[in-house]
Amino acid sequence: MERNLLNERFITIEKLADGELSHKLPGLTVKFSFAETFLGEVLVASTPQGVCYMAFVVRGRDMAESEMMNRFPGVFFEIGTDEHQRRALAALSADEENMETVPLHLKGTDFQLRVWNELLKIPFGETATYGEIAAALQNPKAYRAVGTAIGDNPVAVLIPCHRVLRTDGTLGGYHWGLEHKVQLLEWEKRHKKAE
Repeated sequence: MERNLLNERFITIEKLADGELSHKLPGLTVKFSFAETFLGEVLVASTPQGVCYMAFVVRGRDMAESEMMNRFPGVFFEIGTDEHQRRALAALSADEENMETVPLHLKGTDFQLRVWNELLKIPFGETATYGEIAAALQNPKAYRAVGTAIGDNPVAVLIPCHRVLRTDGTLGGYHWGLEHKVQLLEWEKRHKKAE
C-alpha cells in the first residue's frame, strides 16, 4: 500500500547558517521555481547542498518570492530547478519504496534546528502538541519557544509542522493558512487508514 512517510528516514537537515548570522549568506546562489502539486502551488528553493525553502503560494507569486528573499539577505536568486527540488516535489506523492532522501540546507538557530529535527519524528498521520515537542527536547517549559520555532519553519510539508496541535487538541496556527493544515492532516489520515 502506498504511503508517504515524510519523516526522519527520508529528510536530512544540514545547517546553512545561524538564523542571526545572515552576513554568512552573501555570494550564495539560491535557485527557485514554482510547481503545482495536489496540495496547491508551491515555491521551492535550493542551494547546491539541498532544499532551503518550500512554501505554499497563498497570496500570489510576488508575495511568495518576497517572503523567500527576505529570509536570505544578500544571496543571488536564480530561477531554475535542480535535483534537490525534484526530490522534494516527488516526496509529496512517493510511496515508501520509491522515496529518495531529500537533503535540506536550512538557515536557523541551533534551537530551531533541534525543533525542526524533532518534528521529523512525528509519525505520518499522527500529531503531537507543542508541549510534547518541548518535553522531547528535555525542556518542557519551552513550549512557547517551540511554537515560535515551528512558526519559523522554512520548509512546508517536508518538515511536518502541520502535525503539531495545541495541548487542547485544537489546530492552533499555520504559517500558510489553516486550510492547508487541515488539508494536510486529512490527506495523511486517509493514507494511514488505507494501509
